[in-house]
Amino acid sequence: MNSKAKIRNVSLILLGTVILMVKHTYTGPGWEIVRSYAGNLSISFAIYFLIDLNSLYWKGNKVITAVIALAIVELFEITNGFGVMLNVYDTIDLLVNAAGIVLALTVDRLLDVKNSEEKEER
Repeated sequence: MNSKAKIRNVSLILLGTVILMVKHTYTGPGWEIVRSYAGNLSISFAIYFLIDLNSLYWKGNKVITAVIALAIVELFEITNGFGVMLNVYDTIDLLVNAAGIVLALTVDRLLDVKNSEEKEER
C-alpha cells in the first residue's frame, strides 16, 4: 500500500471515529435513529479501512478485508463488547454494521476507480 492510500485510509478511519464521537450531539430530524445507529455505521466503516491498512497478508483483496471487518464488528455486537466494553445489543445493529461495511467497500472501490483514472490521464 502506497503512502497516498495510507493517508486516505487514516483519513476515513478518523472520519468514522469523529462521527461516532459526535453522534450524541445531533438534534436534527431523526435524532433517535442517528443516536442509535450512526455509531454502528461509522465504526464499521472505520474498521474496514483499519483492516485494509493491514491487508498486506491477503494482498489487498477487498472481499477478504470486508469479511474480516464484518466478523469483528458482528462479534463485538454478539458478545456485548467482547465482555470488556459497554455495548447495548440490538438486532438492528447487526444490519447497520453490515451496511457500514458495504458503504466502506463501495467508497473504497469508487476511490480506487477514481485513482486509476487519474493515473491513466498522466
